[in-house]
This record gives sequence, C-alpha cells and structure tokens, in this order.
Amino acid sequence: MTDELAVLGIECFGHHGVFDSEKRDGQTFVIDLVLGIDTSPAAASDDLRDTVDYGSLVTSVKAAVENDPVDLIETLAQRIASVCLTDGRVEWARVSVHKPDAPIDATFADVTLTITREQEGTRD
Repeated sequence: MTDELAVLGIECFGHHGVFDSEKRDGQTFVIDLVLGIDTSPAAASDDLRDTVDYGSLVTSVKAAVENDPVDLIETLAQRIASVCLTDGRVEWARVSVHKPDAPIDATFADVTLTITREQEGTRD
C-alpha cells in the first residue's frame, strides 16, 4: 500500500501558452501535487532524510514552471511529473496544472489538466 503526500495550490508565474501575448506577458499557474510514497521509514526514524523533502520539491517545481516556456500545459505537466519522479522514493506522481487566466472568450473558473505518471518499471 502506498501513502499519499499532497502539496496543493503552489502558485507560480510562467510564460507558457500558444499565443504570443501569453509568452510575452506571462500568467499565474497553480500546481497541485499528490505523490505516492511509503512514509513508514520516515515515521520510524523521524528523520527528514527518510522521506521526500516537500520544501525542496516545491522549489524545484516552481523552477520548472517559471523557466523555459512551452506551448502546452500537457508539456508543462509532464515536466513537473518528471521533477517529482527524480526522487526514487516517489512511486507515482499526480500533477494538476491550473491555468485560471487562460485566454478563453467566456466566463470560466479554471482550466485544469491532471496527469498521473509512475516510476519506470513499476507497471505490471
């Protein structure tokens, strides 16, 4: 059984999008992470080295969003998932990318893409 660690509502400013105005002006992106990890080693040791340091992870995720613009949130979500999976203790990562200021000519609350990715070799 896998435990879940969630970090929700990570606000980042990036220049992602298909339109020139998005790349030029940028906009806020909000990231939600849910990670599948085994927390029992950390629970037994009470040592940060035995778990995923979510503070450091958030710093890395923010850097992944705030640098190197891409056109699609699909590409951005995959990049973020890859960052999460660099720690081998993360069995899987569910990443939601919210783009609340997407250039849509209608009243809407949010645009969200959610993907789930696993460590290589963990599929049956």
